[in-house]
Amino acid sequence: MGRLVVACPDRPGIVAAVSRFLYTQGANIAQSDQYSTDHEGGRFFLRMEFHLAGLVERLAELDTAFAIAVGDPLGMEWRMIDAGRPKRVAILVSREDHCLLDLLWRWRRGELPIEIGLVISNHADLAEDVRRLDAPFEHVPVTRATRAGAEERQLALLAGRFDLVVLARYMQILSPGFLERVGAPVINIHHSFLPAFAGAGPYERARERGVKLIGATAHYVTEELDAGPIIEQDVIRVTHRDDTHAMARLGADIERTVLMRAVRRHCEDRVLLNGATTVVF
Repeated sequence: MGRLVVACPDRPGIVAAVSRFLYTQGANIAQSDQYSTDHEGGRFFLRMEFHLAGLVERLAELDTAFAIAVGDPLGMEWRMIDAGRPKRVAILVSREDHCLLDLLWRWRRGELPIEIGLVISNHADLAEDVRRLDAPFEHVPVTRATRAGAEERQLALLAGRFDLVVLARYMQILSPGFLERVGAPVINIHHSFLPAFAGAGPYERARERGVKLIGATAHYVTEELDAGPIIEQDVIRVTHRDDTHAMARLGADIERTVLMRAVRRHCEDRVLLNGATTVVF
């Protein structure tokens, strides 16, 4: 199975051009999703899945041919992907285990199209749980004084080896230098319905404000704290009877579900960036 993901200025004939190209290459289109921000002067997004014999061996050749025939003439940004290859994923975590263990469990059950190659934590608490689930674990302590050295160690473990880095309740802020050098998108789970209650202590602030809904948000990490493009969100009702501990217990279920959905959608190439927002097919 192959995937083609496209973003470009909207104009007539895009779907026809892409479909014609795949047809001439002997491909059979199995699924197609498209979206335009505006049919006059907007931006067009397309995700196609297709069957093609010998895809793995032909992928580079196919990509070059697409560039010449369709991609470059139509001003496209695109990715031609072997959908049969699981994305290599690394996870960063602190002490809370609910998001991490949910991802590991689903990976072990074959429910996610990923290969978890490494878990890094700034605490050693979860080492045995991770190893019991057959994932490599690295303890990289982080303090204010050692932050730069810790990031260098993390980069040595990560850079160039992974397709995605997931922050599964990793309670540290990554530096702009780290994000530039890690060589992969980074997804974070934040325990509030962003843009409300960004930063630290969202459950405490939600309780103080008397909200009736709390939520979780999975987003791409950028230099601005909790402000990256949003991939997935969900909420759950709370009442005046719920203190911050009750909110955290309720929120934990939402956090792990939202993070799992975001990881799945990213790794199935369903998330396309549109400036500060996303198109999710």
